[in-house]
Amino acid sequence: MLRYYIGISIFLVVLAFGYYAISPLFRNVVVDEALPEGTFAPEMKMEEEMPTQGEARPQASPPSSTPSATVTGTLGHPASGTVRIVEADGKNYVRYENFKTINGPDIFVYLAKDLDASEFVNLGRVKATEGNINYEIPAGVDPREYPYVLTWCRAFGVLFNSAKVY
Repeated sequence: MLRYYIGISIFLVVLAFGYYAISPLFRNVVVDEALPEGTFAPEMKMEEEMPTQGEARPQASPPSSTPSATVTGTLGHPASGTVRIVEADGKNYVRYENFKTINGPDIFVYLAKDLDASEFVNLGRVKATEGNINYEIPAGVDPREYPYVLTWCRAFGVLFNSAKVY
């Protein structure tokens, strides 16, 4: 009888973990935020990209006053869209435009010094898996010191997608 309860307990733990890890893949959240008020950044046409394994595509040439880069997904985590750094009313923002990625558990946006997120600034949970999305960079953080924008799964320590903006 004890083995029965242990078996049921293990089954429930595995089931709960499976739901936690897999269910976000089936949730799609769309957000369409406007550019922050007072933004001084020229509008630009965005290029979308759905990278395939081993394929490199040219990036859009950004205006010099608005650092931007094409989002690149890691293997198994496709992504497309553009990331740029914009300034509005003395604040800096990471702005995803025409962004599209898959969801996952415990996903955050980081400004990082490398693709391993060994040194980073956490900008918060991912607000959406599609759309135009703004993340405020904390005061006192110089985005030029953190050239990468990462979408990072904190629970598993996995890079979902990245863009090098500087």
